[in-house]
Amino acid sequence: MAHEGGNQSSVPSFILVGFSEYPPLQAPLFLVFLTIYTVTLLGNLGIILVRKINPKLQTPMYFFLSHLSFLDICYSSTVTPKLLEILVMENRTISFTGCMTQFFFGCACVITEMFMLAVMAYDRFVAVCNPLLYTVSMSPKLSALLVAGTYTWGGLSSSIITYSLVQLSYCESNIINHFVCEYSAVLSVSCSDSSFSQMVCFAISTFNEICSLSIILASYAFIVITVIKMPSKGGLQKALSTCTSHLTVISIFHGILLFLYCVPSSKSSCLVVKVATVFYTVLIPMLNPLIYSLRNKDVKETIRKLIGSKLNCQST
Repeated sequence: MAHEGGNQSSVPSFILVGFSEYPPLQAPLFLVFLTIYTVTLLGNLGIILVRKINPKLQTPMYFFLSHLSFLDICYSSTVTPKLLEILVMENRTISFTGCMTQFFFGCACVITEMFMLAVMAYDRFVAVCNPLLYTVSMSPKLSALLVAGTYTWGGLSSSIITYSLVQLSYCESNIINHFVCEYSAVLSVSCSDSSFSQMVCFAISTFNEICSLSIILASYAFIVITVIKMPSKGGLQKALSTCTSHLTVISIFHGILLFLYCVPSSKSSCLVVKVATVFYTVLIPMLNPLIYSLRNKDVKETIRKLIGSKLNCQST
């Protein structure tokens, strides 16, 4: 593929290696990932639908949660369909444009989700530390602005990093040892100086990780101080119940993200990176709705009523 100027590239497409080194695992992995993807779509669509149905869930927390579910659907749908395709098809190619498009949307979803989790931490801080003014403080207008801000920043950050990749030259070695167009994997097939792109990616990634984690840690520090000062055990249990699900999701999300940052880029670590990326791109979008729904009484109650009404309709 030829680009004018600084982004000369002689390859019209890339070849995604995926898990082709393990032929006996191709069919089982296809079935596993297809099942996970189906559960992901149903679970996250279920969260969005449940919020629409139950008036009790028309709160800022569930407004943010429905957007988290939307992001999980988008992220999973950016990665999993192509992963399923390369598991069953001999042709494992992806066009240059397709690869950059996949990277852009994947990167945008990750950064947006990173700050969506930070916004949700701030929401829990307001709910626990200032419950009487919660509905006033977290007004619909502020909630909408916070969500719009996360999407805008996610899109802008991803655009800058994607642009830095597009400007590179991609020569003869067009084999990407991954199942997705992930940054370091794409960078490995570039034959031009990638120092500027790496600097841009490092600066944006570090800024995003520090900012989002700072908001989360500060919010939960204040929550812990408030909880310690609570005189009644009932108030303590209620405060903890509203935060446990969110803390679980944050721990998994940032834990895997930091792990991927720390893994050295070498041939021996390729499988480790692939497995960690599977957790990040395929499993987390499925786990989020399960974590929130299994630990939430209102969500479980709405799901039971919805299933009950469907069964009654079918029996009549």
